[in-house]
Amino acid sequence: MTNSFVDFAKAKMIFAIGTNMTEAHPVASSFVKNAVADGAQLIVVDPRRTGLADYADIHVPIRVGSDIAFINGLMNVLIAEDLYAKDYVASCTVGFDELKAKVQEYPPERAAEICGISADLIREVARRLASVKPALLAYTLGITEHTCGMNNVLSCANLQMLLGNVGFECGGVNPIRGQNNVQGACDMGALPNVFPGYQKVDDPASQKKFKAAWGVESLPDKPGMMMPSMLEGLLDGKIKAFYIFGENLANSEPHIKHLENCLKAAEFLVCQDIFPTETTRFAHVVLPAAGWSENDGTFTNSERRVSMVRTVSEPPGVAKPNWWIFKEIARRMGHEWSSNSAQELWDNEISVLAPQLVGIKYRRIEKDGLQWPVPTEDHLGTPVMHKDGCFTCGLGQLIPVDWSPPAEVPDEEYPFVLSTGRRLFHYHTRTQTGRALGLNVLLPEETADISTEDAAELGISDGEYIVVKSRRGRVRVKAKVTDRMPKGMVWMAFHFRETCANWLTNPAFDPFTQTAEYKACAVAIEKM
Repeated sequence: MTNSFVDFAKAKMIFAIGTNMTEAHPVASSFVKNAVADGAQLIVVDPRRTGLADYADIHVPIRVGSDIAFINGLMNVLIAEDLYAKDYVASCTVGFDELKAKVQEYPPERAAEICGISADLIREVARRLASVKPALLAYTLGITEHTCGMNNVLSCANLQMLLGNVGFECGGVNPIRGQNNVQGACDMGALPNVFPGYQKVDDPASQKKFKAAWGVESLPDKPGMMMPSMLEGLLDGKIKAFYIFGENLANSEPHIKHLENCLKAAEFLVCQDIFPTETTRFAHVVLPAAGWSENDGTFTNSERRVSMVRTVSEPPGVAKPNWWIFKEIARRMGHEWSSNSAQELWDNEISVLAPQLVGIKYRRIEKDGLQWPVPTEDHLGTPVMHKDGCFTCGLGQLIPVDWSPPAEVPDEEYPFVLSTGRRLFHYHTRTQTGRALGLNVLLPEETADISTEDAAELGISDGEYIVVKSRRGRVRVKAKVTDRMPKGMVWMAFHFRETCANWLTNPAFDPFTQTAEYKACAVAIEKM
């Protein structure tokens, strides 16, 4: 996030696109609701009428996968009606002429046809956004989990820069991370193209720096493989061993049947986790890890805040802290790593090597933590990035992008669009929440949410069991008939094993990020 969660509660205009915040991020959504109670305007863009839409001044029910066309339509109106932030664009950005040329291809009428809404609604949203300065934009996985996910993100950034909203309190581009330490994992270099602190592996200066720090003569100098390539590598034998750390791939990846075939093909599979999962069934070795409250460490949340985690209870049985497990494996491979605690790792290694974290030391995050970048030990952190439009890279880059449809669209055989996400009472694959009796009482099974119109046409009653099938699999699941769903769409989650949406989802990936298109695939519905 460029901004902070405190801005959500203070904002005067919030543009929420591709986010079921009330269920996926209920605490963040409470801030938004507080802002609305204090008079803020809220625009929600989502195919479904989510809980957050109940608080909105405007709900825009665009078709699944039409985000870029919609945002390009908004920018077309902003430029055509001279509503954009001309001074900000001229002084803080580059690429305006190219962006203008592209969005001229998306007049409201064309964008409306793609999105399945009215051209007047596009005009109204654009005018409203331009009427309040600054406006805050928030999104979650409804933007990124598409084959055009990277371009969706670029569109969000384009819109906020065109409006002059980046670099100010209560503005900015604010992706709410999907899990509690996704930001921290990325900061630590858990990406195939960077070392810790987002220092590129193919940069000679980074190579030199980390060779010296880690006492090695060589390091990979090219970006590594991403998940889809790794899984395919198991099938064709290019990858012999696979180490899965804190992931339940056998439920969370698209096209589960194919995923399981990949895991079966591994010559040596290691899982490191806190509980048995669907994935540990395939492991040759399971390394039991301590949970978050069973060892010291740090988490970094969506607003870039590094917070300390303390040990509340000792790990059960032979479970050990993750850093200890990694260190012991390294020792058995002939490497002696000096740090012997989470604090030593942070103070002596992480904060030394990552430029954004240099000023963060354990003694400084005893209370509320600090938001990076923190360049010096007397720096108070950075609540708002790119302050006043002064971008880290110099000038903000307006990058025009074209709309493209999902990889798989409805047809005669599979006439519905399936989109997936989370429900309030469970989390991901229920590795943890599935062990909570109360949560299982609140939500004991999955449903397939369908519109009242589709249910009437198919003769399906609420609570009746149906079959939802795609080109990859089929599940028997209870129907939830609701007026919150648009006609032609099915919505499911991936919390429950037998009715997991990922038996059906399409293993099509964004060509740049390799993020799967969980939000769109073609399915059919059968009455039992």
